[in-house]
Amino acid sequence: MKSGENAVAVKTIVESVRDSLGDEMRRDWRVIVLGEDVGVHGGVFRATDGLQAEFGADRVIDTPIAELGIVGTAIGSALNGLRPVAEIQFADYIFPAMDQIVNEAAKIRYRSNGAWSCPLVIRAPYGAGVHGALYHSQSVEAFFLHVPGLKIVTPSTPYDAKGLLKAAIRDEDPVLYFEHKRIYRRIRGEVPDDDYVIPIGQAEVKREGRHVSVITYGAMVHQALEAAEALAADAVSVEVVDLRSLLPWDRETVAASVAKTNKVIVCHEDSKTGGVGAEVAAFIAEELFEDLDGPILRVAALDTPVSFSPQLEEAVIPSTRHIVDAVRRLAAY
Repeated sequence: MKSGENAVAVKTIVESVRDSLGDEMRRDWRVIVLGEDVGVHGGVFRATDGLQAEFGADRVIDTPIAELGIVGTAIGSALNGLRPVAEIQFADYIFPAMDQIVNEAAKIRYRSNGAWSCPLVIRAPYGAGVHGALYHSQSVEAFFLHVPGLKIVTPSTPYDAKGLLKAAIRDEDPVLYFEHKRIYRRIRGEVPDDDYVIPIGQAEVKREGRHVSVITYGAMVHQALEAAEALAADAVSVEVVDLRSLLPWDRETVAASVAKTNKVIVCHEDSKTGGVGAEVAAFIAEELFEDLDGPILRVAALDTPVSFSPQLEEAVIPSTRHIVDAVRRLAAY
């Protein structure tokens, strides 16, 4: 760790999440954490480890295995002045709470004519690449992209994990905070001790490029960066844009990148049909058509559940090689 006013520590994403939760709980007594095994055991991925020992069982609450109840309790807590952070142990288990999220949390501001807000965060680890098979590998973000009143963020770095989580907890509306479990401990990065937030809805160019833009998020950011590095050896310059927020998402940053490179690939780990990439591609086609010098390509998972078999899992989800192949194809136009 660097000493001084702007101290910086190298952390993993899961460490950044845990430390940021602790920061916010010390800053604001209204912040509580609830979910399955979040207290005594510190969460299945240890994202809440040590929090109950510091803040007590009244603020770090072990719940029954009942996702509908977890989210319903969080909504009630938010409406009564608290700022709950509810953990869904795996994003695959979020569906029993769908009614609470979509029909209650997302609509409270609208149906009360702005008189009520619902400041809650729902954290959930998502994604494949850890041999979790079909019930522990799903990317669920697209299910919620269609819901007005929700916000959705997904960090790709420890720095972003802190800034986005703090922004989510301080937001007055419900935020789904999806953490890709494959990069929980594989990705390390510098995280300042300073108290900072990353505004929800703000993308970031993770690598500047001239020839092709790759628009992506989550774990696929790192696959795209690997692809860009490999292609640089062949003098193909790839720009990597990390959306970071999926709802709302940053159209201005995407538009600027498309205007610069004129060729676009949208990449995500979720299934191709009806994914986030379809929305981004539709926007580019409708609003930025004159900037394009080639078709908009999507690199995504096959439309099939994820297998436990490592070989089949690798065949289903996109890889660095798939991005490289797509860039070469598009660069040839």
